[in-house]
Amino acid sequence: MNMTTYAYTNQGGRDHNEDSIRANWDERRTVLVLADGLGGHGGGERASALAAEAVCTQCLSSPTVDEAALAEMVRQANQAVLEGQREPGLEEMRTTLVALCLEGEQATWAHVGDSRLYRVSQGEITQLTKDHSVTYRKYLGGEITRMDVYHDDDRSSLLRVLGRESCTPETGSDTLHPGDAFLLCSDGFWEYVYQEEILADRLKSALPEQWAQRMLLRHIRRTPEGNDNFSLITVFVEEEV
Repeated sequence: MNMTTYAYTNQGGRDHNEDSIRANWDERRTVLVLADGLGGHGGGERASALAAEAVCTQCLSSPTVDEAALAEMVRQANQAVLEGQREPGLEEMRTTLVALCLEGEQATWAHVGDSRLYRVSQGEITQLTKDHSVTYRKYLGGEITRMDVYHDDDRSSLLRVLGRESCTPETGSDTLHPGDAFLLCSDGFWEYVYQEEILADRLKSALPEQWAQRMLLRHIRRTPEGNDNFSLITVFVEEEV
């Protein structure tokens, strides 16, 4: 399979950007990582950079990347964040993370927190990750609807993040098909662009950059003053020529 990608990050209405993105590849695999440092915890940008770089580097150097291996890489990234907390002023730094590894005809992913991974395949969209948040737990329990997730007061209350002693990533894997597309994004993005719109914009786009630009136009019309950092990575999967 041939992969084409586009990555974008923006500090939004904040004075600095705590998101970190990585989109790298070699002759074997494509690795995409997005991490969102938590506002209110000093050093969020440092935590996200440490985590994203650790997972990306390990994915590219590992002989194989299956779900178990990727989960272990995320746990090691958590250890890197914990070690970074020893520096003065960084004791409380935290981050979310979502990672996608594409190799041959296989996709493997992992996440901690509420940064998301979507897949568009055969005209349908699937959210492959489940937010580790109080709000998403309420949705899964039937207390609120899927649309309520975007506006619920508890959406920033995260149950799992990197930067705590306990780190339990969720993983998944599936077979790739020509025409598949993936979107990795932080909550500062997905809170303002709905799932049906992500699908509609993908179906209109011939390139990952076009898909991203269409979604970003929706985003910019809706974000309030002082909005959060926002980041995304788009990738198209095509038959090898």
